[in-house]
Amino acid sequence: MGDQNNLVYIGSNYFRQRLVLATLSGKSVKIKQIRNRDDNPGLKEFEASLIRLLDKITNGSKIVVSVTGTSIHYQPGLLLGGQIEHDCSQERGIGYYLEALICLAPFCKRPLHVTLRGITNNQQDPSVDMIKLSTLPVLKRFLGTDDGLDLKVSKRGASPDGGGEIVFTCPCRQKLRPLLFTDPGKVKRIRGIAWCVRVSPAIANRLVDSARSILNQFLPDIYIYTDHEKGIRSGRSPGFGLTLVAETTNGAFLAAEAVSNPKGSEKGPSVPEDLGKEAACQLMEEIYRGGCVDSNSQSTVAVLMVLGQQDVSKVQLGQLSPYTIQYLRHIKDFLQVIFKVDVQTREEEDLRLGGDKLLLTCVGVGYSNVSKPIS
Repeated sequence: MGDQNNLVYIGSNYFRQRLVLATLSGKSVKIKQIRNRDDNPGLKEFEASLIRLLDKITNGSKIVVSVTGTSIHYQPGLLLGGQIEHDCSQERGIGYYLEALICLAPFCKRPLHVTLRGITNNQQDPSVDMIKLSTLPVLKRFLGTDDGLDLKVSKRGASPDGGGEIVFTCPCRQKLRPLLFTDPGKVKRIRGIAWCVRVSPAIANRLVDSARSILNQFLPDIYIYTDHEKGIRSGRSPGFGLTLVAETTNGAFLAAEAVSNPKGSEKGPSVPEDLGKEAACQLMEEIYRGGCVDSNSQSTVAVLMVLGQQDVSKVQLGQLSPYTIQYLRHIKDFLQVIFKVDVQTREEEDLRLGGDKLLLTCVGVGYSNVSKPIS
């Protein structure tokens, strides 16, 4: 893996994780043989766009990409933040870039105020709604307040042509708080947002009705907003989808979503009723896993726990996603922190409450924001 301050990886997998952790740890990273056996070798457009975004929020980063694009050497600079605008690649959703920014934003020199343009909702990446409903409440626990933490959708853009725009603001902190979150509590209410662009507004209501047909069997307190954007705010492609979030008595937010097939997809057009039911079933699955954060926010929580002050952080999660498992390996490479994982096995009669839970414990590295004076 190279020496301590210069890590070497092979292949294009987990590209974003490596760059984010390199930026936070200040270690340079070299990634070689990026898709060198493909018909179209080298970095894809969305990866190049991520590199440009990292370059915008840092000062003094050195990025060297080989002529063929199959290897990159990234030496991170200092996180600057401030006002930034960025056009994201249409190959991936805005969520791909936002997830990286959420890990970096608290450690910038100036509060981050970033405008991202591109696809707000697609099937591959978490939508901006999902990040707002489930990942931002997690970030708020580490920051200790939500002053200045906001995510606003100014325009919605479905894939493939995008046309969406969001504004994300985040305050900067000297240090993050440790997290002790081991009991998710019981689900007390479900909220959601059914959105549609460039299709009939009735589709949003059909999404809501079909999701309710499942969720009403479990809980009376359900409210799903409908969001039908028109004109310039509706992006350039037709699409619709549903994002649901379950809020628990202890303040955990578990989210799930379903998005229609993009225009011109081989799978054909999506049916709103099927999509609504799919989102409701996905949400049930998240609740069944029984974590204090949903599977989408697991990796963000792990990174922020490690970056906390030198104190113990504990969080209960459901089954780990493959993406999170790889993130934990990378955290060990870049920050030399290993999580202690306890499996909390349930008794037979309790299995209906969910499968095995995992308790992740670590001691923060005491990461402090070098550019923010101690107030």
